[in-house]
Amino acid sequence: MKINEIFYSIQGEGKYTGLPSIFIRTTGCNLRCSYCDTKYAYEEGEEIGIDQIKKKIRKYKCKNICLTGGEPLIQKETQNLIDELIKEGYFITIETNGSIDIKPFAKNKKIMISLDIKCPSSKMNNKMIFENIKILKEKDQLKFVISNKTDYEYAKKIVIKYQPQCVTFFQPVWGSNVDNLVKWILKDNLDVNIGLQIHKIIWGETKGK
Repeated sequence: MKINEIFYSIQGEGKYTGLPSIFIRTTGCNLRCSYCDTKYAYEEGEEIGIDQIKKKIRKYKCKNICLTGGEPLIQKETQNLIDELIKEGYFITIETNGSIDIKPFAKNKKIMISLDIKCPSSKMNNKMIFENIKILKEKDQLKFVISNKTDYEYAKKIVIKYQPQCVTFFQPVWGSNVDNLVKWILKDNLDVNIGLQIHKIIWGETKGK
């Protein structure tokens, strides 16, 4: 597999915020979101065998894996890596961008899907597979990155239409007005969570998860 980086930190987003985790960031993405904060993962990385990956992560006394990118599901070897990690007792969060079919992964109890649905400001919203939302189970999570009121209204309509079974996060684009997002959610009595990127709050914008 082509891997951009492997590191040990805390989860910065979603329902496992603050949880120590091993991050495996794959190289390559099929989308080009306007606000992407991991553009370095588009091309940078090295080819690493699955056995080498397992050797690298064993040095950390942690069983939580976050498989992220880029977009981890575009590499055909990803399924093999997941199978091997599950055999070794790891619990895996897959962070995926909403444009890839998640059915092959959704039923596994050792996997949590973190599904990102892109809003208009990303300029990638026309690439989404909305049927993925129906596949999400209670153990999973759904995320919308919100830049402005247009994004908010777009995300709100999707939540109302698809009624996801899992927890839903509205996460402000880093540097945008969080106060406004909170006000909109409260005004509409929308049953979603505000998601803040605590790794950026702790270490700043240039520090990865």
